Amino acid sequence: MRIRTATKVAAAAALVVAAHPLYAACPGDVNRDEIVDELDLLDVLADWGDCAGCLTDTNGDGVVDVLDLLEVLTGWGHQCPELAGKPLASYPYFQYVKAVNQGDPIYVTLNVNRHPEVIGKTADIYLVQAKDPGDWITGTALVDATGGPQTETFLAAPADNIFLISGSDTLSGDADLGLGVPFDVVIDFDQNGEYDRGIDYIDGVDKTFVPPYWDHVPEHGVYVVHDVTLPGPLGVTEATYSCPNWDGTSGFAGQNLFYPKLIDDMGELPLVIVSHGNGHYYTWYDHIGFHLASYGYIVMSHANNTGPGVYTASTTTLEHTDIFLRELPNIQGGKLVGHVDTSRITWIGHSRGGEGVVIAYHRAFTGAWIPDYFDIENVLLVSSIAPVDFLTLPQTDPHGVNYHLWTGSADADVNGCASCNLCQTYHLHDRAQGYRQSITLQGAGHGDFHNGGGSSVASGPCLIGRPNTHLIVKGQVLPLVKRYIEGNVPAKDFFTRQWEDFRPIGAPTGECIVNQLMYRDGTEQAGNFMVDDFQTEAATTKSSSGGTVGFTVTALWEGLNDDQDTSFTHNPADEMNGTTLGGTGDFTRGVVFEWTGDAYYQQAIVPESQDVRGYEFLSFRAAQATRHPNTIAVLGDLTFTVRLRDADGTTSFINVGAFGGGIEEPYQRTGCGTGAGWHNEFETIRLRLTDFQNNAPDLDLTQIVDIRLLFGPSWGSNEGRLNLDTIEFTTD
Repeated sequence: MRIRTATKVAAAAALVVAAHPLYAACPGDVNRDEIVDELDLLDVLADWGDCAGCLTDTNGDGVVDVLDLLEVLTGWGHQCPELAGKPLASYPYFQYVKAVNQGDPIYVTLNVNRHPEVIGKTADIYLVQAKDPGDWITGTALVDATGGPQTETFLAAPADNIFLISGSDTLSGDADLGLGVPFDVVIDFDQNGEYDRGIDYIDGVDKTFVPPYWDHVPEHGVYVVHDVTLPGPLGVTEATYSCPNWDGTSGFAGQNLFYPKLIDDMGELPLVIVSHGNGHYYTWYDHIGFHLASYGYIVMSHANNTGPGVYTASTTTLEHTDIFLRELPNIQGGKLVGHVDTSRITWIGHSRGGEGVVIAYHRAFTGAWIPDYFDIENVLLVSSIAPVDFLTLPQTDPHGVNYHLWTGSADADVNGCASCNLCQTYHLHDRAQGYRQSITLQGAGHGDFHNGGGSSVASGPCLIGRPNTHLIVKGQVLPLVKRYIEGNVPAKDFFTRQWEDFRPIGAPTGECIVNQLMYRDGTEQAGNFMVDDFQTEAATTKSSSGGTVGFTVTALWEGLNDDQDTSFTHNPADEMNGTTLGGTGDFTRGVVFEWTGDAYYQQAIVPESQDVRGYEFLSFRAAQATRHPNTIAVLGDLTFTVRLRDADGTTSFINVGAFGGGIEEPYQRTGCGTGAGWHNEFETIRLRLTDFQNNAPDLDLTQIVDIRLLFGPSWGSNEGRLNLDTIEFTTD
């Protein structure tokens, strides 16, 4: 049983304060019970170092001590369930979201299965301009952003309590240089026009850890976002020149610079370095440079020494970053002096440059290259566009840096075929040990990612071309850097929700636009629980966390995520046909299986890990197996159902297709053997744990004993063959 009194909390806190006087109270719904109270502080106390430094002299007595913790506690007790989102056609019938595109309506619900205390009550629903979580105190006046509150009565059926907020589709998403205009949602049960703690319900008092800083930032109820494919509000200056006093690799001094025209009136801005590929040119990335600079970034694309290979490309990335910072007084008349934030650097590379930026990070991380004008810890994001993999491990190790990958399934250069190990882009992604995400764009060729003209260097059906690719790149690269450079909250939705469910307003649409998204939290930083990553237990009957694995699916095989022959031709002896997440010397492992009728795959949770209340999502990644008869039988999204079961036998079910799509079929490209279908394209499915409780409020998240994936006509697609990997409970 948890200690519940402020006196006992203070006693426990005093021990921590004695060791670290800047202990952080971190007021947020840490234990996910939808109430921000002293129990959350106790959970934080168990790992107080994560919050070090964020408590201040709350009570104003000139000393930062335990009394400040008690001062924080007096403002706790918020009822803070998630409230904002959108309706779904099937269970769980509602999806809680953080980002809503401008022009789309916002819906609000409070699930009465989990909150039966509100049945029969009438309340006023307010959508208000966001406040800092600490500003929500009893008696705070409510001013609705849509012109007035909406009065609703909560009925006994959950489906009757999904309310469209009238006028929400007219709210502006113009956040100036930011991404997302924040709003908080308040359900005013005493209808007095004020927020009253303990009476009213609020979505907007939580705080969250955001990489790369792991600072606490406000996480508001919902954010209205503008069309992120459009330019930002700033005019942009472009300059192409030979870097002054160049003393790097001979013949590679060229730089193409983009920065806001009004930079004189701005502070320090994050820096983005772009490294091109072999046969490419450094002036071919205007679409990235202009777009990011219009939102307040400095972008420098440089000449890259790719001819000799990827190692020399990494050298020019390191040289250009260092020498550019050294020569700021001599570039553009010193225009950028005092305006470059060397603590927030992004590296983006294409093709050989895409592998080069990872090698550059590894060299600086290990001390093989020591920069003079920046610290490798301040390279906060590395992004590879269609990278090659010449050098493999250990030189192409992204370590714990936030890592991002672009892959074009129609790429005719870095083509991904099983016969070309160095042409498989996913290797670098699966070596990343921190936060990582991947975008696989069907129909995009190697040349579509730059703007140098010429061929798309593409092969396959339904080619989407350079203009469509650039719209998607601009619509994704802005949220990407906003997330990892600024800790932007709604930007995360662009990478964690299925493309069919949420995408930039201006992104192209149509049957040829297929975008697969993988996302994984940094496991060590985020405090996730890995149920099975298939790395440490070779037996198919035991998970890496020690739980028993049971199944009735057939042809189950566990091993390296690597196609074992030189083609994508269906071959029963090559169990991982089409899987290219790893290559020779790699360590990424997974499982593959098939079904033609009702069947299941089940992971038991070990007793010491059955309390999953501190987690937010059940997450895993999956892909259809290319050219397999079960895949060919029905080309389309593959769906199945996920079940959670507790120790009392209570169960709850969610179909993965409820959120807009299932597991996409492989790109129907021919070559690399016989048949149609290219590499297996993994995407991540994230299921909110509280959604399982909406249908089964008695489901006890303190003792979840197993996860079962249910397949076949009773649960989704009649037949299929599935790659599966990285099953975990995540906090983010």
